[in-house]
Amino acid sequence: MFTQYKYWKPYISPYDPCPPIRVKSYSTPPNLYLHFQPPGLPQFKPKEALYHGTLWPALFSPYPDPHKRGDLDE
Repeated sequence: MFTQYKYWKPYISPYDPCPPIRVKSYSTPPNLYLHFQPPGLPQFKPKEALYHGTLWPALFSPYPDPHKRGDLDE
């Protein structure tokens, strides 16, 4: 399944003095998956485009919910 957000479980050392972050994440922007802009790409209406920060829905990348960490369980 395609997702713009990737998750992984880092190694947690038994000697680390800080509380561990068990699941870490990073985002991959949608333009990495769209090499050239194809003709006839769907567009948002002008007011929606200002709200989303882009004219094209294919390039929209929302911020993830900080409380949801994907399908990895702690």
